[in-house]
Amino acid sequence: MTPRYRMANVAKWLLISALILLVVIAALFLVSRSRNYQLFGDLVSHVDTDKPLVALTFDDGPSKRYTAEILAVLNQYQVHATFFVTGREASRHSAEAHAIVDAGHDLGNHSWSHSRMLLRSPSFIATEIELTDAVIRQAGYSGDIYFRPPYGKKLFLLPWYLASHHRTTVTWNMEPDSDLNANAQTIAQKVLAEVTPGSIILLHVMYASRDASRGALPLIIEGIQGKGYQLVTLSQLLMSAQ
Repeated sequence: MTPRYRMANVAKWLLISALILLVVIAALFLVSRSRNYQLFGDLVSHVDTDKPLVALTFDDGPSKRYTAEILAVLNQYQVHATFFVTGREASRHSAEAHAIVDAGHDLGNHSWSHSRMLLRSPSFIATEIELTDAVIRQAGYSGDIYFRPPYGKKLFLLPWYLASHHRTTVTWNMEPDSDLNANAQTIAQKVLAEVTPGSIILLHVMYASRDASRGALPLIIEGIQGKGYQLVTLSQLLMSAQ
C-alpha cells in the first residue's frame, strides 16, 4: 500500500465518519424538539379519542398581574384548564397559584427556572422538577402532576428521570400563538381551523407581551364550544381515553 493510497483511504474514512456524526447530530436534534416522541417513558401530545373533548393549557406564570384576568375568563365560560407553572413564579405568587387550584384547574410542572433541560446534570434536572412539585403541592393541588419541558426540549436524562419516576411528559399539538406577530383573531382562527377531538392547545397568556393571546382566549372558547367541543383539564382528557 503506497503512502498516497493510505492517505486517500484515511481521508475517505474521515469523511464517512464526519457524515455519520452529522446524521447522528441531526437525528438527536429532531428527537430533542419532537412533540410526539421521546427516548424513554410516556409522552402525550394529544389524545386519540372520538369524544368531543379538548384540553386548554397555559405555560409559564402564575403572574400577579394576569392570573386573575385569565381565571375570570375561564369562570365566565365555566371552563377548566391546565396551568403549567414554573416553580420560581409559583413560589413568588403563591396566592395566584392557590387561586388556580381553588377554581378547579389543574397545575402542571414546567420546571423551576424555565431553563432548557438539554445536556444538564441529573441533579439539576431532579432539583428543577422536585422543587416545583413541592410548590405545586403547597398550593393545594392533589392530582397527578404532569411535566412539560421548557421550550419542549428533551433528550436523554430528562426523559430518563421522568420515566424512572413514572411521570408523563405532556407536549401539545396546537400552538396557535407561536407567531408573536399574530393578532387575537388570527390566533383564534388557527385553533378553530385545526382543532380535533383530543387536541391539546398551548397558549401563553401570563406576560405583558402576550396581549393578543389573552384577547384570543374568549374567541377560542366560544368558537370551540360552538363546534360542539367541551374544554377539559388534562387529567380529564387523559382519563377519557382509558
